[in-house]
Amino acid sequence: MQVSSRANIRTQIHLPFSEAVRIAFQSLRIRFWRSIITTLGIMFGIAFFVAVLSGGTIRSAVLAEEIETVDMLGQDEEPGIPAHLRWLVIMSLVVCVVGISNAMLMSVTERFREIGTMKCLGALDRFIVLLFLLESGFQGLTGAIAGSILGASFAIVVNLRTFGWNVFYAFPWITGPPEAPMGVLLVVLAGSVIGMVLAIVGAAGPAFRAARMPPVDAMRVEA
Repeated sequence: MQVSSRANIRTQIHLPFSEAVRIAFQSLRIRFWRSIITTLGIMFGIAFFVAVLSGGTIRSAVLAEEIETVDMLGQDEEPGIPAHLRWLVIMSLVVCVVGISNAMLMSVTERFREIGTMKCLGALDRFIVLLFLLESGFQGLTGAIAGSILGASFAIVVNLRTFGWNVFYAFPWITGPPEAPMGVLLVVLAGSVIGMVLAIVGAAGPAFRAARMPPVDAMRVEA
């Protein structure tokens, strides 16, 4: 009997996904400038990631076509992505995750009373988690798409300065050479997905912390 009653209560206080989306967008509008700063951090991190991968793909594709490679690059140049750039890419993505986690922790801290109020009104823990993950996911997707376009554009401009218009004759749209098999469009798509995933991963810890917060303790926090 008690189990049935609890199930009925959980069903009654269940909020639809559309409501979580609405609240997430409203929260982002209220904290617009902080959201912009977080989104810019994601954008620049993904832009560097996409610029390195796209630049390596374009460069390898041109080398594969053997378009004046000796005169342009010299004997010491090799196709692909240098090892030190790979480490820089990894570090930039790590910094993105840390920045997102910090921003979401601050958001949780300043919203103690709001979270407590929602839980007192019947919001389930999973709804609180979903709310914060949606906020970070929206920021991550927006920043990742902008960063991917920015990074790919930067890579094209840099390679245009090196190879000239020959870049477009061997431009790797979908697939590239064996040294860098992903084409530029696939790199942009991968950057957009990775940025959103990293944002969600970075917000997971703060989101679960907010969900586990006792409503009474949250309501006692000074605004």
